Amino acid sequence: MKVRRDVYQAIADPTRRAIINLVAAQSYNVNTIAEKFDMTRQAISLHVKILEECGLLIIKQSGRERLCEVQLDQLEEVATWIDQSRRLWSRRFEKLDKYLKQKNQEQ
Repeated sequence: MKVRRDVYQAIADPTRRAIINLVAAQSYNVNTIAEKFDMTRQAISLHVKILEECGLLIIKQSGRERLCEVQLDQLEEVATWIDQSRRLWSRRFEKLDKYLKQKNQEQ
């Protein structure tokens, strides 16, 4: 059974976020990415695979090299969710603030 991964799983891990930031500046092959981290190449390959499965990285063949390129379209889903949550909590905190001011005035 194949595990379905989503963009939230991808960005939940600090190493994967660091890989996204690294590759956002420039395309790299997996070996070069692995050199920038204090972990095995196999561990980095797994992180890259997860990012690829989630649609945040694409692997392009360039001659004999396979380069990782960032593809941030999937993060739009996260940005939308954050924006909705921010609006929801802002309204709730405004109501709480209004309630607390009212209670303070009653005392």
